[in-house]
Amino acid sequence: MQVNGLRVRALKDVETKKGPVVYWMSREQRLKDNWALLHAQGLAMERKVPLLVVFSLVPQFLGAAMRQYDFMLKGLADVEDDLAKLSIPFYLLEGLPEKTIADFSSVVHASALVSDFDPLRMKREWKEKLTSQVHIPFYEVDAHNIVPCWIASSKQEYGAYTLRPKLKRLLPQFLTEYPKLERHPYKIKRIDERIDWQKVRTRLKIDHSVGIDDSLDSGEAAAANILGHFIANKLNDYNLKRNDPCLDGQSNLSPYLHFGQLAAQRVALEVTGAKVDWQSKDAFLEELIVRRELSDNFCFYNETYDRFEGFPHWAQESLNEHRSDKREYTYTVSQFEEANTHDPLWNAAQREMVCKGKMHGYMRMYWCKKILEWTESPEEALESAIYLNDKYELDGRDPNGYAGMAWSIGGVHDRAWFDRKVFGKVRYMSYGGCQSKFDVDEYIKQNKV
Repeated sequence: MQVNGLRVRALKDVETKKGPVVYWMSREQRLKDNWALLHAQGLAMERKVPLLVVFSLVPQFLGAAMRQYDFMLKGLADVEDDLAKLSIPFYLLEGLPEKTIADFSSVVHASALVSDFDPLRMKREWKEKLTSQVHIPFYEVDAHNIVPCWIASSKQEYGAYTLRPKLKRLLPQFLTEYPKLERHPYKIKRIDERIDWQKVRTRLKIDHSVGIDDSLDSGEAAAANILGHFIANKLNDYNLKRNDPCLDGQSNLSPYLHFGQLAAQRVALEVTGAKVDWQSKDAFLEELIVRRELSDNFCFYNETYDRFEGFPHWAQESLNEHRSDKREYTYTVSQFEEANTHDPLWNAAQREMVCKGKMHGYMRMYWCKKILEWTESPEEALESAIYLNDKYELDGRDPNGYAGMAWSIGGVHDRAWFDRKVFGKVRYMSYGGCQSKFDVDEYIKQNKV
């Protein structure tokens, strides 16, 4: 399997031995268009050994509720079935990866371990601990970004305007077609039975109160269908409709990209080849490539991406100067969660997220900035926003979300604006500003209780 070597980095480089190659699937929950899985199969083919795929399911993760776990588990059930057709066993391990992956690799006498790239702090801590536990080569492959995060830039970028030219220069090298995952010729007998997915659900220690939306299908096939529908019916008008929350103008791909059921690189290839309005195509690719990869850059190079300390210095200083400003309204996180504020537009956005597992992208900015305006401190605002986002959004716990909240509350990837009450020099958004851009009353009507 020919995978660009720049996508791969060794977390542990030791002498190898004979035995299966283990792919620890985590961020990239798919078979097609998966550079990490392709690299793992390439190693296994080269060594003429079996390939095993494992997923380590933690009983709780960063505030995710049953809504998110259900969507993920449905997709993983498809992964198990599809891998079986290619003679590649899939194992679901339960517990913390630094133990489950290390134990599994030892039991099967693995010769190498391959993992997905993920910039989130918890995922990186798992890998650091696992690295000390295994005594085999351990590789990390960036199959999420089109340009590998550590290749695109060696530092935290100031904004899209500094990362964009770097990505543009590197895209021709990385935006290539994928080879096909092959039926694996070197087989191994399973060490346990196929997975009972219903039993798996009963062992989760998570919040079951958040509703599951059965109208949204999960998995690779569903992701491909949504992508096809978007390109055929919505992409041409994307530039005109994407910022109007009353219209269905967005791609609705974010849950599939978040759970790795769809490769952003596949989306970019299909959109690039589509015969549609060039302004819409450019606008979408800017969001898909530049803005999305900027979020990974932020979380990878900023250890405090989810804290006040992660904001730029100018924003910290400005927000500190306004800590004692009197707030016209203040709300608790419980009041926010219940959509119980004086602002019907904000309440509608909160209800959209709670009921649908998705809030329109434009409304996410307004929603988050008002939390800053109506809480006692920027720390409380950020904590409340992260709690609500990660509990209700299907695509929560994602670099895009953390970067977006840090932009809204702490000016990350933005510039200083005119100084004002509470916000300081952080960009402000208002109800009146929304009224000038879309039909606020219609949006509120669409998201009534």
